[in-house]
Amino acid sequence: MRIAIVGGGILGTAHADEAIRRGHEVVHLEREPEARGATVRNFGLVWVSGRAEHELDAALRSRELWADLAARVPAIGFRPAGSLTLLRTPEEVAVAEEVLARPDADARGFTLLDPGRVRGVNPALRGRYLAGLHCSRDGAVESRVTLPAIRAHLEASGRYTFHASTEAREVASDGTGVHIRDDRGRTFDADLAIVCPGATLGGLARDLAGDLPLRRVRLQMMQTAPLGESLTTAIADGDSLRYYPGFAGDALEALKAAQPQAPTAAAHRMQLLCVQRLHGGLTIGDTHEYDEPFTFDVDEAPYQHLTSVMEELLGRKLPPIVQRWAGVYSQHLDPGQLVHRGQPAAGIWVVAGPGGRGMTLGPALAEQTAEQLGL
Repeated sequence: MRIAIVGGGILGTAHADEAIRRGHEVVHLEREPEARGATVRNFGLVWVSGRAEHELDAALRSRELWADLAARVPAIGFRPAGSLTLLRTPEEVAVAEEVLARPDADARGFTLLDPGRVRGVNPALRGRYLAGLHCSRDGAVESRVTLPAIRAHLEASGRYTFHASTEAREVASDGTGVHIRDDRGRTFDADLAIVCPGATLGGLARDLAGDLPLRRVRLQMMQTAPLGESLTTAIADGDSLRYYPGFAGDALEALKAAQPQAPTAAAHRMQLLCVQRLHGGLTIGDTHEYDEPFTFDVDEAPYQHLTSVMEELLGRKLPPIVQRWAGVYSQHLDPGQLVHRGQPAAGIWVVAGPGGRGMTLGPALAEQTAEQLGL
């Protein structure tokens, strides 16, 4: 088949890779010269540890697919390095102990480590904490280089064409197939179109499918200069227990009752996540803002909070902050849904809203789409 994909983020690119692997021809349209949305404004984390029960199989499958992709495209920088959620209070440790007693603990690769064993896994963590919840299933990719690297690999197939700076204005189908008109008056013909609009829920996406069952979420992050030593795993703090649904339970409710978040963390719905880039710097975040219209400012208070927490865990000063940014992603309104996948017309599908899980779930979501569509 000839498949047209609209949207050059991780979801669109994962669908392109899946289609090429299955022997199809792909024409891929991206309105910007390069994807600039949440796909490149993230940690690059493949995050299994805190996924809800209904997400776990997809997350584990996606991690397998990332490892397979890394064998084909080493430049994505996939590292199956795992993560450590560092616990600083007895209440946080109790949440980890409850999670470890669940039947899926082994599937998630969970182990509870005392501080000495934490430092054995990640010697850079010389700060203050009571324990660390180790997840061996977590991984990371280099988010800012992954998409170009995958596209270069796909182009070598001879069945893939990428059109940058090309905005799809209209997608329509008739008895002969699907026809996409772009902002330069060109028409691209295909047997099937998959539209992955990311967080752009108006325009083409609304024309095709109306108001999608999605909301937008804004986040703030930052990047440091090189740390000067290896941070061998991704890092999370105890606030991530509140954010990820896989930690829900009685112990978490007790934690919330006994241990309020720091005011800045509560006001900005924060958790600490940190991953070291291949160049040695640390990507650190993040915040969650749900009420639109979003501000165009980046607030300093969350950065100060993240810096203080990370320095407490490292037991040293952070390197200078060299970049700060904000991003927006789309999220399904039903937390039980991994993504919105709808067919507004024959041969046309809209896939959107993984909700901050695009890097984690992208390859598995693309595989699910291919199976559903019989590709």
